[in-house]
Amino acid sequence: MQRAAEVIARASIVAVTCHINPDGDALGSALGFVAAARNAGRDAVVSFGSPFVVGGSYRFLPLAMLVPPNEFPNEPDVMVTFDVASADRLGELEAAATRAGEVIVVDHHASNPGFGTVNLIDPAAAASAQLAYRLILELGWPIDQVVATCLLTGLVTDTGRFQYGNTSAETLRAAADMVEAGARPELIGRHVYEEAPFGFLGVQAAVLGRAVLEKDRSMVWSVLHASDLERHQIGIEDTDPLIDAVRVAREAEVAVLLKDVDGSVKASLRSRGLIDVGTVAVALGGGGHHNASG
Repeated sequence: MQRAAEVIARASIVAVTCHINPDGDALGSALGFVAAARNAGRDAVVSFGSPFVVGGSYRFLPLAMLVPPNEFPNEPDVMVTFDVASADRLGELEAAATRAGEVIVVDHHASNPGFGTVNLIDPAAAASAQLAYRLILELGWPIDQVVATCLLTGLVTDTGRFQYGNTSAETLRAAADMVEAGARPELIGRHVYEEAPFGFLGVQAAVLGRAVLEKDRSMVWSVLHASDLERHQIGIEDTDPLIDAVRVAREAEVAVLLKDVDGSVKASLRSRGLIDVGTVAVALGGGGHHNASG
């Protein structure tokens, strides 16, 4: 942590990114860190790889800070990645990472090989936002309401509203600090968990209608097709909550949602704790955590 702070302190500009198709933790960590950097008078830029689209659930975050990936520095002195479990998850910005003077990897995925020159990887952390907060404290940067809202979004989403087993006392203390700094839990909760485009209802109905319970494997699974999105006129970025709808079946220890879109099939996996779906995902070219992976 001290080494990362020293590298950032010497940088003329801090280039920040997160993984493609960012979730609340990736987006919240990256935006919160850049907002804190600018509060401290530092020059910072933030982007993520294509497709350069953010789900409507996160429109309350300071998205105006984002620049398209083609405006991201080609050879940054210092590049900081948040919630990026492997370099290929940077998309086209992986090229910038290979040319960067220093790459600081801030992540909490146990599968992360540590592709940076400075690796802040802590699988015990509930979210990358928790590590972003530690790093901001190490740097002595001020935390205002905007920073706090971004970081609390990361904490809330990656802990399932603090109900997952990764929620620690440190996580809750960090969340309390964010609320004290001005973050509003009800604002985050409403946008992330209580709102969706109307078309989402039709897509969810289609996915749940295809759900299959494999009793002998204690698994429930379903499929999302590109035609579902076309029929109900929503984007893939608005479908993150679908896996949570599938996983509620009490007979299943594991839930799987296959997303057959964009000419490829991706899988979201969830476990109630007995089965390590992170290991399964790694074996199939993905990654993640014990209870949540892809």
